Amino acid sequence: MGYTIAIVAYDERWPEEFRRIGTALREALGSLALRIDHIGSTAVPGLPAKDVIDVQVAVAALDAAAIDSALAPLGYRIWEGNAEDHVPPGRDGDAPEEWQKLYFRAPAGQRRTHLHVRQAGRANQRYALLFRDYLRAAPVSAGAYARVAGAYARVKEALARLHPEDQEAYYDVKDPVCDIVIDAAERWAVATGYVPAASDR
Repeated sequence: MGYTIAIVAYDERWPEEFRRIGTALREALGSLALRIDHIGSTAVPGLPAKDVIDVQVAVAALDAAAIDSALAPLGYRIWEGNAEDHVPPGRDGDAPEEWQKLYFRAPAGQRRTHLHVRQAGRANQRYALLFRDYLRAAPVSAGAYARVAGAYARVKEALARLHPEDQEAYYDVKDPVCDIVIDAAERWAVATGYVPAASDR
């Protein structure tokens, strides 16, 4: 899974690239997928990001055999080495399943894609959507919360410059920064009555 970390300017093609990937996933997964969402920085207009499309599939249960079987015809392969998400400070008392997931490698020849399968209603499934939606409400170029998204972009750019070959160092800093952002996002969610929009696919 090693690769050089590079943060690039926002690419207007990213939403359409997600739509193509999401459509194929929807056809393959059918009713197994309760939601299929474009998440991560490529899902936030104007935000610099790694050129990787992050996709979250929400399912009723993390049935690895059923999901793996459904995705196999597309060429996705489960990676056992990435079976849980970072747990934010203060959430250590959560049940372990709140942060469990299935992670799939994209098929050979497909543009770089990270496919995260999480159980609907779990903490990590909500985290990904709230983080994305808060940054969408905080665009880099405008808006009341512009400083949040802009600062987040600067942190990622600095980390990629300082640790382009060291993913562990990159995420050792990036994950706590995300936790600071999600803390602000939780307060924003209460203030605005936030609920996730309909599934992207």
